[in-house]
Amino acid sequence: MHTFEVWAPTPESVRVEVDGITHDMERTDDGWWRGEVDCDNEARYGFVVDGQILPDPRSPRQPEGVHLLSQLHQLDEASWTDSQWTGRQLPGSSVYELHIGTFTPEGTFDAAIERLDHLVDLGVGFVEIMPVNGFNGTHNWGYDGVLWYTVHEIYGGPDGLQRLVNAAHERGLGVILDVVYNHLGPSGNYLEKFGPYIADGANTWGRTINIGGPQSGEVREYIIGNALRWMRDFHIDGLRLDAVHALVDHTGTHILEELAVRTETLSAHLGRPLTLIAESDLNDATLITPRAAGGFGLDAQWDDDIHHTIHTAVSGERQGYYADFGSLESLASTLRRGFFHAGTYSSFRGRVHGRPIDITHQPASALLAYTCTHDQIGNRAIGDRPSAYLTPGQLAIKAALVLLSPYTPMLFMGEEWGATTPFQFFTSHPERELGEATAKGRKAEFAAHGWNSDDIPDPQDPQTFLRSKLDWDERTDQTHARVLACYRDLLALRKKRIEITDPWLGHLHVDYDEDDQWITLRRGALQIVCNLGTDAASVPAGGTPILWWDPPTQDETASATVVPGHSFVVLES
Repeated sequence: MHTFEVWAPTPESVRVEVDGITHDMERTDDGWWRGEVDCDNEARYGFVVDGQILPDPRSPRQPEGVHLLSQLHQLDEASWTDSQWTGRQLPGSSVYELHIGTFTPEGTFDAAIERLDHLVDLGVGFVEIMPVNGFNGTHNWGYDGVLWYTVHEIYGGPDGLQRLVNAAHERGLGVILDVVYNHLGPSGNYLEKFGPYIADGANTWGRTINIGGPQSGEVREYIIGNALRWMRDFHIDGLRLDAVHALVDHTGTHILEELAVRTETLSAHLGRPLTLIAESDLNDATLITPRAAGGFGLDAQWDDDIHHTIHTAVSGERQGYYADFGSLESLASTLRRGFFHAGTYSSFRGRVHGRPIDITHQPASALLAYTCTHDQIGNRAIGDRPSAYLTPGQLAIKAALVLLSPYTPMLFMGEEWGATTPFQFFTSHPERELGEATAKGRKAEFAAHGWNSDDIPDPQDPQTFLRSKLDWDERTDQTHARVLACYRDLLALRKKRIEITDPWLGHLHVDYDEDDQWITLRRGALQIVCNLGTDAASVPAGGTPILWWDPPTQDETASATVVPGHSFVVLES
């Protein structure tokens, strides 16, 4: 006997169809409908809402896509072999972001398992998986999900995700899952037919979620219950919360704070660390400030300012939101204080943006630093990676600045060998009109900034997706192998030396020369010296070279080091 239940205060009638037979359900005063049915543990079912059969909003499995019947499903508890896994804390570790569909040629969880040893050898601590919840179509980035409780079947479904998490834990890797609670995708969203899940407002991606309006209590629980389910049932070690600035919540306790409290409770029960990482455009450390100090109590947040200052200083790009960045002064300032825009004027926004971080009490490990992400590559017009327009030495400089910084470093798949395959914006909307509108909108967006629309990849073209798959054979090429060795050495040094994982920005000393294009980071007895220029530069930094891209030279007194162009060196005093 199985109890089917669904929160549906909106419709007049709700029944449940199980394996082709329809059964009555009883409604309670709080809007829940429940009914008991004698059925198989893997029965197909749907809710008949005012005559229309719809999938379960909490569906654990959708074998035939998000528009059709749900299926009962329970993970096999006997399949877990990670009982000795005690978790991993984020401070002192590193993160590797990947997209299941393009990480391997096969694009499945099981295929990703075959590449986990590469990540262990590389030296990262966490795998961060882009969203895998149910969406319409065969492939996309994952941010168009509509059934948040299920797992995309083509990747391997819930059992495949279980196998991947299990395999990662067996190798000592933590797993972070990217989740989206600020909007729903354009196809397959039936939540409004059940209840007031959607609010009147809108954000960049469409209508917002009702987390603070009338009858929002069950909607909040729908979100928080989903988050806890990933960590409890699937043994996920943490969540990356997409675009939390779009979560409009004017209640006394913000949903993020409530989620943090509930996550800490679950962590104590499970006996392992659980990590919440926010993506936010606000440059506001309130998200990661402890609740005792008036914050939300999340563990970390992405820091785009670090990416922007490093990228523009190395590449010379200044378009769009890069306009305020580019100088070594801006790079040094951001490395010292976490945010560049911290109560300062943003020309891109046309207003003052951000607020300062209290570096005395806020560890830098709560900010994720990176040179590549799915956004920073995929939201470029043609999805080109830095390897397409930078030298290997410039890639190495960017890696050194991130991996040897006080911040928690994050890599994007393939970055570690300077992959040349792009990561483009791809979709697979089955609806012709939606697909055409998506492609037209993408091309128009970049045409408005001077691009020839014919040069913009069609997101609906299957080749756009296929081009974005990593080419693992590149790793054996001499140039790519050298970049990969550099990343391994940098991550190994990070693990070896406590100065590198020291998260206190007050201990970081940065010097630079705008004219000669060099910048140095002093981390205790270590000094990271980067020459961003094309010509060799004499830098007033001494010590024994222990790691470099191109060999440096020193004078007899070792008080200055000559660093070749587009290179870095780590000195030990």
